[in-house]
Parts: sequence; C-alpha cells; structure tokens
Amino acid sequence: MTGVTEAQILDALRGVVDADHGKNVVELGMISGLVIKGGNVGFVLEVPARDGARKEPLRKEAEKAVAALPGITSATVVLTAQTQGKAAATQPAPAHGHDHHEHDHGHSHGPAKKPAAAPEVAARPAIPGIRSIIAVASGKGGVGKSTTAVNLALALAQGGKKVGLLDADIYGPSLPRMLGLSGKKPESPDGKRLQPLEGWGIPVMSMGFLVPEDTPMIWRGPMVMSALEQMLRDVNWGELDVLVVDMPPGTGDAQLTMAQRVPLAGAVIVSTPQDIALLDARKGLNMFRRVDVPVLGIVENMSYFCCPNCGHRSEIFAHGGARRTAEELGVDFLGELPLNIAIRETSDGGTPIVASKPESDEAKAYRAIAALVAAKLDREAGASRMPRITIE
Repeated sequence: MTGVTEAQILDALRGVVDADHGKNVVELGMISGLVIKGGNVGFVLEVPARDGARKEPLRKEAEKAVAALPGITSATVVLTAQTQGKAAATQPAPAHGHDHHEHDHGHSHGPAKKPAAAPEVAARPAIPGIRSIIAVASGKGGVGKSTTAVNLALALAQGGKKVGLLDADIYGPSLPRMLGLSGKKPESPDGKRLQPLEGWGIPVMSMGFLVPEDTPMIWRGPMVMSALEQMLRDVNWGELDVLVVDMPPGTGDAQLTMAQRVPLAGAVIVSTPQDIALLDARKGLNMFRRVDVPVLGIVENMSYFCCPNCGHRSEIFAHGGARRTAEELGVDFLGELPLNIAIRETSDGGTPIVASKPESDEAKAYRAIAALVAAKLDREAGASRMPRITIE
C-alpha cells in the first residue's frame, strides 16, 4: 500500500456512530482538519460544548477505527467542544475561549457578579513520570523564544537533568528544524501513545512532526488546547526531571488556558531589550502571575552584537531593559544572550549551539541561565518535601 487516502479514512469513520443521534460522525459533519502525513493521521472531532467530556469515548473509538487501517502508524484525534456547533467556527473566538467563569461573553448566566481579581485556576493534574514542567514564553513573536527554549533544554541536560522538550507553538512549530528532525515522524508502538523523537539526546514532541512545514494551522483556541494536552499526556515521555515547553507567543486563549491547566513549575520570560518588546514581556509575565504560575525570571535575548571581525560591540536593540524590568517587577534576571551569527546558523542548521559548540561563549551563557533555572527548581522541589506542622 502506497499510502492511506482521505476517502479511506472517511470510510473507516463511517463505522463510528454517535449514539445520541444514531448517525455516524462523517454524516453528522463532526470531522474537520484532516491531515495525512505518511502513516500519521490527525483530525478534529467537533462536538457541542455541553458534551465535551461525555464524548471522550467517541473520540477514542474514532482514533481506534483509523489506527486499524493498513499502513497507519499513528492516529491522533483532537476532541474540541464548540459552543455553537459548526456555526461557532465562523465567528471570531472569544478573548479567552470557552471558560465562562473568566469573563463576560455577552450573555447572562444569572445575577451579575463582581469581576474576579484573577481567573479561576482549573485543576492541573500531574503528568506521571515528569517531575517539573517549565514554560519558555514571550509576550510577542520574533524575540528568539524557540531558540532559547531549545538551548535551555540542552543546557539543562548537560547539567545532569533528564530533560524533554515539547513544541507547544502550534501555529509555528519550529523545533523539528532547529533540532535537525524535519521530515521525521513519531511512531506509536501500542497504537495509543506516541513515542517522542530524539533530538541531540533528549525526547522531543511537536505538531511539526505530524503536519508539513508549510501547512497553516487554522485552529481555534479549544482545538489548540486539546491538541496540546494530548501531546503532553498521550506521549511516552518516560521519567523526566524537567519538561521544557516552548509556548506559543502572546497572551491569548491558548497561552492562558495552557497556563491554567498544565501543572507548570514556573515560566521563563524571553524578551529583547527595547521598550516595545518589554511591554509585551510584562503582559506575558503578568498572565502567569494571574494564574499562580511562578515566574522563574527574565532572559534578555539579542542583548548586544559583537562584530566577528573587529570585536566592536553594538547595542542594536538597546541594552539592559530586561534587567530593569525584572527589578521593577520583583523577579530574577536570568541573564543576557547576544545577537550572534553562530546562534542563528546553528539554529537554522539543526545543530543548536549548546550541543554543537559547547565551549563557545554563547553556549556558556545558555548553561549559566540553565544553572539558575535548575537551582530554582531544586529549591522548589526541596521545599515541597519539607515537613509542615499544622497547629489546630
């Protein structure tokens, strides 16, 4: 068999019947976003919001039906609960998705309530085998967040930690290219959980392994969150000291919901030195604070440029702004990283500088930041194991 086709997948799904309606999921128009890459198949199963949790068995049945097709290596089905069925997909997504307890969505739920001081934090169930999860985030794109996440993860591993790396930037997954894994795809030995790929000695998972690089991800917030949770919980991560999550840029629904529902031990904020970037960095930092996620500190990326020929230093985007912002907001400044051709070349070439040039000054800067992050995580873990005395 040369490859499974869309028609074959839809035929298989016609055998999956929604008991509430007595019709199959294809007939009901519940299938969307179908993506086929080699033997890997992914799609969205849309259900009404009120049925979200109840339809999980239907999602598993659909996944099983597709996984049983000849030539299929893995099937990933994302369950998304739309508030108004398919009509909702044509409307702009609300500012904070479907969490009705956070903000007013223009319809009444009873007596008016005073605005809450912070969003209600949903349950954050732990992920077995993973000791700590940290988010690498930024208030805006283009500040080198993904490059920082990759090199931070590798630096933590060089420091003796068992580290995994999750590319949560659904809309622009770049980690496969940065780690030299473009074109590769994960396998599912048991047909239920994906086996992460390995990049420079650490397990990695990314939506970029499941869809072509040039395929746009036109997904709403709930769809994104469902996919991210499955990449977290339906992957054989093994035993990890730290899972580094490369977050999507910005402070929208996907970022806020993930901060609320993933058991994050802390967040690292990446910014460039200029004022406009720092304004967005403040927003990202305050988002984590509002949902009770500790901010481990701020990194100033592209802090300065040193000419490789004459050694002259130029502060192209200003300098020191992230340090001042950290002081103003009462968080730690983790360090500064240069604007450097070698960092760009190694990132584009799939040979991150921490791994390919470990003795370079740039790699040492990443390791210094990683050492501070590791120390914070160790202190937090130690504090959580300390006995507590309760006086009644």
